[in-house]
This record gives sequence, structure tokens and C-alpha cells, in this order.
Amino acid sequence: MKSDGEIARAAHLRPIVEIAVKLGVPEDALHLYGRTIAKLDLAYLASLSERPTGKLVLVTAISPTPAGEGKTTTTVGLGDALNRIGRRAVICLREPSLGPCFGVKGGAAGGGYAQVVPMDRINLHFTGDFHAISSAHNLLSALVDNHVYWGNEIGLDTRRISWRRVVDMNDRALRQVVSSLGGAQNGFPREDGFDITVASEVMAVLCLSEGLADLEARLSRMVIGETRERRLVAAGELKGAGAMAALLREAAMPNLVQTLEGSPALVHGGPFANIAHGCNSVAATRAGLRLGDIVVTEAGFGADLGAEKFFDIKCRSAGLAPDCAVVVATVRALKMHGGLPKAALDREDVAAVEAGFANLARHVENVGKFGVPVVVALNRFASDTAAELERVVALCRDRLGVTAIVCSHFADGSAGAEALARTVAATLDGPATTAGFSPLYGDDLPLAEKLRTVAREIYRAEDVAISGPVADKLARWEEAGYGRLPVCVAKTQYSFSTDPNERGAPTGHVVPVRDVRLSAGAGFVVAICGDILTMPGLPRTPSAERIGLDATGEITGLS
Repeated sequence: MKSDGEIARAAHLRPIVEIAVKLGVPEDALHLYGRTIAKLDLAYLASLSERPTGKLVLVTAISPTPAGEGKTTTTVGLGDALNRIGRRAVICLREPSLGPCFGVKGGAAGGGYAQVVPMDRINLHFTGDFHAISSAHNLLSALVDNHVYWGNEIGLDTRRISWRRVVDMNDRALRQVVSSLGGAQNGFPREDGFDITVASEVMAVLCLSEGLADLEARLSRMVIGETRERRLVAAGELKGAGAMAALLREAAMPNLVQTLEGSPALVHGGPFANIAHGCNSVAATRAGLRLGDIVVTEAGFGADLGAEKFFDIKCRSAGLAPDCAVVVATVRALKMHGGLPKAALDREDVAAVEAGFANLARHVENVGKFGVPVVVALNRFASDTAAELERVVALCRDRLGVTAIVCSHFADGSAGAEALARTVAATLDGPATTAGFSPLYGDDLPLAEKLRTVAREIYRAEDVAISGPVADKLARWEEAGYGRLPVCVAKTQYSFSTDPNERGAPTGHVVPVRDVRLSAGAGFVVAICGDILTMPGLPRTPSAERIGLDATGEITGLS
């Protein structure tokens, strides 16, 4: 089979104006970025507010493994297949980050014959949204140090400045730095550091905002540090929110592209689910719900991270109620969760599939706790045997009471996901599916108890370990009026525990909360657990070593 890049380059892309026509979007509501990419005008989207909304389908997955799951590929394949059977579906995805593209993961535009295109442009730079977010974030960083340099009228305690800097690249050397070295003309030296752009609160603010006015208001509320008297200082006090919003004006517009089969796709925003809330923008989701009959969206990594945050943060904030969830699994990944090494995945092992099924079962049960109907998508690989696939389907039916559909959209495009689309459509057409939806915890629960609820109910942990300094922070924030915020757990994506090597469905572990960060503008509290880092590093052999240009100027090695 051809590589992802070869398939994408061979595709005949339609003018983006034609894709917009499918949604009923007029050409004057598009901001064109060449022939095949456009942004949707925010004033036009605001004019759609009285339209009825479509159904919302979330695609999530089991805990990721090196064997691969294919969540984005399944999201694209399902959207294409729903259109294939005559439903008006819109796909809503996050934008790829340059860090993973050049690191371990590679591109993030789907794969095989279930991709969004133009793949190379989407993966590299796209419409410049991430650069705008980095610039807005770092403008605030510059304003913080400039304020201190020119007399520090607010009285910021330079030891307690919490606002770091960002860059959209995996660069471990920047995790902890000392800034303002070189003499008095460069300011006051202090400890500082960088996060990857997808972990920026500006990214979260952009993705959760409901219009430019809300965007600027949220930027103003972001907390950048404390005074010596321990008063929290908001970004609005530095008078930079307006300039930040100006930098983000175009980035706030959802991006319209297409799949290989010409389905409309809104690709916008890109917070990671292991260190942020892991969902595409509210603006894009709302646009899709008003322009189509069904929106198929995804949340990052496994359902313990992405789906939980989609439900507890995004849906809570935006007032969304999902109608169905699709949990993606593969036989290969289940065998890894069942204890097999990657080198042994190509041989049939039904017993390992059964052992690893506990991971899938836990994710399905967790999604059910939110009152959302579940369908399992079993993403087929060439090495899967009939006995292995049949066993997963039977286990889902007999133990979980859910339908599992074997899919081949990677190799066959929409035809390979048609059975999944019909099952999802039947679920959406059934009895009212959102009546039972509710977040996992209420707003009034104390912050520590919210963390404890997520750890016990979703991770099946015995408890959380919250140190004295962390508990003091939570108490101060509650006293300052932030106690009603939801929590956003930053932890390894590879396990229900904080040990990335503990696959399957561990129980009884303790989740150590190493630190907490207040994201007052985004509207949540981040709990940094275990060894998770907000600035990743490159692997020994990064994907960047394989990426380049051929003799005709085409990008190669990006997949």
C-alpha cells in the first residue's frame, strides 16, 4: 500500500469554495488561504446562532500503545462514511503541533485513505494559528518582564511569576532557564521556562472562547503570578489583552479543509490531552453543528484523558451534550495491553486479546458513566486474524452490552467504515440520547475532591497524593473564588496510572499530584501528576531526520 504522503499527493483536491457550498457557506464568508484552505468568517458564523443544531459524536480510544489505534483516521473515516450513506456530516479535528510532527508521532491528519488534506500544509504551519498563539503568549511574557523592569508598580513577586514562555517544538533544553542575564539593561534575572505551545493557556482560551469579545475577556482573566502579599495578578492588569486578541483575530476563525473523499472538515485548535484539555475549538464544533446534521469530533489520547476532559471541561463550558461516543481499539493494541511485546503482535494470540480487553472494557465503562451511548470501532490491521476480531466483537457484546464494528477505512476509505456509520446513525436516530448526559462531578465540589473523583472513578486509583504546598495553592484559589472550576489532569497517556509502563487496567494505585496551575482564563485548574512534562523532548531518532524535499519541491517523509 502507498504511504500516507503518496496517497495525499495523488489526491485530486476540490477548490475549497466547492466544499463550502456543500455546507451552504457563501464565498464571501470565506477567507481564502490558497485554493484548498479557507477560514470561516466569525461574523457569518455568529449569524447562524438561531439555526437548529445537529447531533454530536465523539471519537475517543483505548490507552495508546506503540501498536497504534487510529483515532483521527477513524474520525475521518466515520465522517466520510456518514456522508457516503446520505447523512450531512462535518468532521471537526485539532490542528497538528510541530513538536510531534518532528518528534515521535509524525503527522496528525489521519492516515491511509482516511485523511484530511492538503496533508503537508495542515501538518506544517497550516494557516499560522499556532504561530499566532505562540506570539500572543510570548507578548504577555515580554510585558511581564517589561513591567518589572520599569519599576514593578503592581508589586509582582519575581519568585512567584507563574507565566512561562512557549514554543511549538519539542525542546527539553528550554524546560527550565534563567532569563534576563547580561547586565542591568536586560532586566532582572529570574528563573523561567518554556512549555510547548499546545500547553499554553492561550491555546486553551482560544479553543474555549465563544467569539472575540469572550476571547479578550478570558485573556484578561489569565493569572500571571502573585504579589509579595500573595495577591493573584491577572493579565488584564498589564493592559496587554487587547494586543493579544489582535494577534489572535484570524487564528480565532475555524479552518475549513476537506478529506480525500471531499467531506468538509473543520480543523482548529490543538491542545494536547495529556497536558491540556485535548479538544478542538468550541467555535469549530458549534459551526459544524449548525452547518451539518452530524458533527464527528475527537478528543486526544485515551478516553481517560481526552473524553473525560471533553465531557467535564468542554461540554460543561460550552453547554454541549454529546449524542454518541465511538471508542476506537485495535487487536494489536489489545495484545500489547495483554502483555505481548511489539515484536510478537503479528502472530495470532486470542488469549492476549482477552487479557488486554480489560483496557477497552474500562474505557467503555468510563464513557458510560457520563450517560453517553457507546459504539466500539475495531480498526483492522492486515495482521489481525478472524478469530481475534470475532473474539473482541463477542466480548463487547457479551460483557459490555455494546456493538463492536470491524472497520477498514485506512485501506478502503469510507466503504470500510460504512457499517460503523450505519450503527452510529441508528444510535443517533434512536431514543433521545442526550437526556442522560451529565459531567462526572458538580461545580460545588472542592478542587481536591474533583481530582479525587476523577482518579477513583476514571483511573480506578485508590486515592490522590496531594502535598502540603499543592493543598495550600488549591485552598488559596478556592478562597479567591476559583473553587467552582473543573480540573484538568496532566498525566501520562499510556496508562490509567501515572506509570507509563503499566498497561492494561491497573487498580489501587495512587495518583501523585506534583503541582497545580491555575488557568483562570481558560476556566480550569491543571493538576500535573507523576512525571508528565509540559515541554516534551525529541527521541533518539526524531521524525525530523526523515523529512525533506524531493527534486520537485514536494515534502517527503511526513506521515
